[in-house]
Amino acid sequence: MNSIFANIDIDLLKKYDKPGPRYTSYPTAPLFSQEYTPQLFKEDLIQNNSNSTHPLSLYFHIPFCDTLCYFCGCTTIITPNSEQLKKYIGYLKKEIDAVSKYITPQRKVVQLHWGGGTPSYLQPDQIREVGNFIKGRFNFGQNIEYGVEIDPRGLTFEHMKAFREIGMNRVSIGVQDFNEEVQVASNRIQSEETTMNAYNWARELGIKSINLDLIYGLPKQTKESFEKTLDKAIEISPERFAIFNFAYIPWLKPHQKLLNQSELPTADAKLQILKMTIEKLVTAGYVYIGMDHFVKPTDEMAIAQKNKTLYRNFQGYSTNAQADLFGFGMSSISHFGTVYSQNHKTLEEYYKNIDEGKFPIHIGYRMNEDDVIRKFVILRLMCDLEIDKNQIERKFNIKFDEYFSESLVDLQQFIDEGIVVNSSDKILIQGMGRLVLRTIAMCFDAYIKNMVKEKPIFSRTV
Repeated sequence: MNSIFANIDIDLLKKYDKPGPRYTSYPTAPLFSQEYTPQLFKEDLIQNNSNSTHPLSLYFHIPFCDTLCYFCGCTTIITPNSEQLKKYIGYLKKEIDAVSKYITPQRKVVQLHWGGGTPSYLQPDQIREVGNFIKGRFNFGQNIEYGVEIDPRGLTFEHMKAFREIGMNRVSIGVQDFNEEVQVASNRIQSEETTMNAYNWARELGIKSINLDLIYGLPKQTKESFEKTLDKAIEISPERFAIFNFAYIPWLKPHQKLLNQSELPTADAKLQILKMTIEKLVTAGYVYIGMDHFVKPTDEMAIAQKNKTLYRNFQGYSTNAQADLFGFGMSSISHFGTVYSQNHKTLEEYYKNIDEGKFPIHIGYRMNEDDVIRKFVILRLMCDLEIDKNQIERKFNIKFDEYFSESLVDLQQFIDEGIVVNSSDKILIQGMGRLVLRTIAMCFDAYIKNMVKEKPIFSRTV
């Protein structure tokens, strides 16, 4: 096993386990404001297309699900009504048309992802319909990374075939846990056969990159039960794992109150599960990228981290660092240039804006110069596990130690622990520092101290 994880200190994890951002953006989403309007989005979109030669990353949100998973933290709509899907697809097309007409064909799509909800809740003909429509509005690059989130429940071979026909070459299969008691307690019942069908169909259709999604911290989970789930998952041998820490945030997701809180693992038990998970996956040969991502050493994500070209966006870690992200569908988020925007989170408002000929923007944010600098620093810390001070100084014409003097004071506690090294030219994360990366990154966040004093808005960092 990788020596840095030979001795995982549970007490240290407890000490630095606190509410904090996942830093899929900086500034973080709670700072987005309704002062950012659809008209501002239009202005920024036009300016971005005239100034930027960056390739494109596209995200499409399909919010519908057949049943509610009690742990879910996504923006979803539970419905058996197929007419709702048809209506949504119509509006999604209108939004795609509205945005794509401002983007020149010279800007190629290098990354595309369908998330949810459950994209596989669409019927195969609807998958082809949406996929072909997208391809008709954007110019796809040759080696596009085209991914989709799959819920194996209700999936058929025809669904997977339709995804493959429109170009999908990566799938993330939601498993969460193989244990039946955990599944019942979470209201997500999914047999091993159902999961394996999805996996085998993907392989049969030539999909070479498969990710399994698991969650630790669910009701009735124990270290022993989750270890059995991991054993089965490792035997399947996907290229990637996403092992998510269940964020119990009933103040943001009221349906989580349906979980029996007394059945949730204690904080200590969760940390023991995390420790076991890291040790087991690293021993099995997976590279720990950071946060919740594990990949095989040959995976391009592992190679990107070595080459310091790894990136982070709203889908997590990414290998497409230079792409401008445009999100489509209810609640989706865009980030291009120095702009963030998020669509309306309800169908009613999303449809209303589109009917009025407006972009369906609900909130957004225009970054200032300090935001740009801090975003770069936090991003490199999260991806490279180090900060090259000389690089920052050259790029932004600042003196690093002076500019971040307050941050370095906050960082000292981690230096004293021996999990961060601060030299004249670099800040390095080492050993256990990788497991409290979010907490360390908070040292460079100009807004976090005021935000954490208010009502809770973030999940815990470990």
